[in-house]
Amino acid sequence: MKTPDLAAPAEPLAHGLRPRHLTMMGLGSAIGAGLFLGSGEAIATAGPAVLVSYAIAGAIVVAVMRMLAEMASALPASGSFSVYAEVALGRWAGFLLGWLYWFMLIMVLGVEITGVAEIVTGWWPAVPQWVVAAAVVAVFGGINLIGVKQFGEAEFWFALVKVAAIVAFLVLGALVVVGVIPVAGSVLGDWAAHGGFAPAGVGGVAAGLLAVAFAFGGIEIVAIAAAEARDPRDAVARATRTILWRILLFYIGSVAIIVALVPWDDADALTSPFVAVLQLAGFDGAARLMEVVVVLALLSAFNAQVYGTSRMLFSLGERRDAPAAATRVSRRDVPWVAVLVSVFFGVVAVLLNWLLPEVLLSVLLNAVGSALFVVWLLITLSQLRLRPRLEAEASRSGEPMRLRMWGFPWLTWVTLAALVGLAGLMLTDGAARAQLGATAGLVVVILLAYLVLRARRSSQDGPPRKGVPDGASQVGA
Repeated sequence: MKTPDLAAPAEPLAHGLRPRHLTMMGLGSAIGAGLFLGSGEAIATAGPAVLVSYAIAGAIVVAVMRMLAEMASALPASGSFSVYAEVALGRWAGFLLGWLYWFMLIMVLGVEITGVAEIVTGWWPAVPQWVVAAAVVAVFGGINLIGVKQFGEAEFWFALVKVAAIVAFLVLGALVVVGVIPVAGSVLGDWAAHGGFAPAGVGGVAAGLLAVAFAFGGIEIVAIAAAEARDPRDAVARATRTILWRILLFYIGSVAIIVALVPWDDADALTSPFVAVLQLAGFDGAARLMEVVVVLALLSAFNAQVYGTSRMLFSLGERRDAPAAATRVSRRDVPWVAVLVSVFFGVVAVLLNWLLPEVLLSVLLNAVGSALFVVWLLITLSQLRLRPRLEAEASRSGEPMRLRMWGFPWLTWVTLAALVGLAGLMLTDGAARAQLGATAGLVVVILLAYLVLRARRSSQDGPPRKGVPDGASQVGA
């Protein structure tokens, strides 16, 4: 069978994003509450050896994102990895990844709105939580409806605040570590009294790996947004080259400072480890300052995820895997129906969070807990299948690939093995095993929905499907 030509899908969306938008979007999406609050749990699990956990998880994420960037720079599409999975593995894979990612972010949207509402009402108890939630939805839903350029600018400045906060923390922490700012009560130089570098041994490093592996999630928004950049192929290549090492610096640098100063077995301090370091340095009001940063991080993530869910739904609609209404765009070339649908279901997730926190919501959150793992796994498999075709297309067109995965194919195989190993590790942990099982159940439900949809359309040829390169449905046959 002749290999079908690869061609970027023509989408009726605006091209108002610049490389600086993509760069800050990637940084901002990956730097959130998972770092500011979740790092304490990881440190308590592994002790200072959590740095090894972060390094391993970071290496896996860097490799996966390099693969995704390679495909996005060659074939920018609003459906991103959902489109690439369909081209490489078949329509079932595109359907699965698109809906799995949409569902995952919808649930996260609800948690983020709830988190913002709880913090803000703590500042002003007279304000009901629903008022705060409604304001967040109205403001950021409006930003996403106005236009992609306005979304990009809003996300740029939100992300800039988070990056500035991390940079300031790194500088301050370094000054404390080297003794320029003298402190009392730090653990620096006294790790032996707290069990040494790896108090929980190799098992602790492994458990820490589970705690941190998904903290890097969010950077994939860059590949989705690439389709609306002014020069999609060049923009995503330029953005990802700078994002990856910065994220590693911010994560590993911040955690290194925390474990150097805060005892890993101090449960109270690790409830908010960044606050603990700031208090060591003598900053009064550190807790309130970090609350402000966390709120901004949640708002930034909410803004980016409304964008990501709406574009994924739009792409699914173009490929006839979602209702056709999802493809409707405004005069500003914004998929307004997809934005409103995503915001609506985000509000539904908020209601579930408040009404059924111990019943339905826990099941749904478990289902999305390891959904990102499935995304990474299929990105890796897609790149393994697509790379030869991308090279053939580049040779045929005379235009070289803008960005390539390092050490292909062996590094791709190593990454795939690492992801399989991570899955095996998850099976040894009770909480992670429950997440993996719930995610597997969600995957089965989505695939059953795909089979039903395919059966209903089996007798209909229909017009050529949009949003995916020519001949994608035949790939993988």
